[in-house]
Amino acid sequence: MHAQKQTLAAREAKLDALQQQLTASVEQLVTGEDWGRAMTFAARFRSRSFNNTMLIYAQHAAAYEQGRVPVPSPSYVGGFRQWLSLGRTVMKGQSGYGILAPITARFASSTPTLTETWRRLASSERPRAGEVVRSRMVGVRPAYVWDVSQTIGDPVPELPRPALLAGQAPAGFWDGLADQITSADYGLRLIGDAHAIGGANGLTDFLAKEVSVRMDMDEAAQAKTVAHDLLTAPTDVS
Repeated sequence: MHAQKQTLAAREAKLDALQQQLTASVEQLVTGEDWGRAMTFAARFRSRSFNNTMLIYAQHAAAYEQGRVPVPSPSYVGGFRQWLSLGRTVMKGQSGYGILAPITARFASSTPTLTETWRRLASSERPRAGEVVRSRMVGVRPAYVWDVSQTIGDPVPELPRPALLAGQAPAGFWDGLADQITSADYGLRLIGDAHAIGGANGLTDFLAKEVSVRMDMDEAAQAKTVAHDLLTAPTDVS
């Protein structure tokens, strides 16, 4: 019992440290340009939350300053077993980057439209006949990942690069999308090239409530980018 309490206390301490590091990382994002870089970086890791990408970025930057990694920005991160499955191993002496991993649980209900009827299932418990089962996040735990620059082994296959759409957009499509963005109280900014937004095709600044789209693409690609940010902006800011 005493050992279990010590384990829980150690986990809580790690979670507190990660939360403090996350707060410090976000507080450093002062200007719109800072947020632009952060959002561009986060877009490269769509499978991870924005909080975890900030934690990874901050810890990698510290490792670079200490001379533990050769590049200033992380490029591809994975867990210990994930790297083993790719034929790579973490180099001796390389510390993992702490992240917040979700803890999920199964819930069951025979009347899923009534919130109060959902009950949590034990790990090996099966639902009753006629019950609907859903998984929900019930907490977080500390976990660790490593950047590819911290590993050795087989070459990492390059991910396929998405191709920009070519040609014209349907008549009136662009104007309709732009109207919807402005009706959601967002501004639409047209920029000359991707350098102004960190190499992205488009960028939503949630603080300034502004959508930026690069104009050195075909109209079809511009419209696709606007449609993507239209789906992002109104739902992520509320």
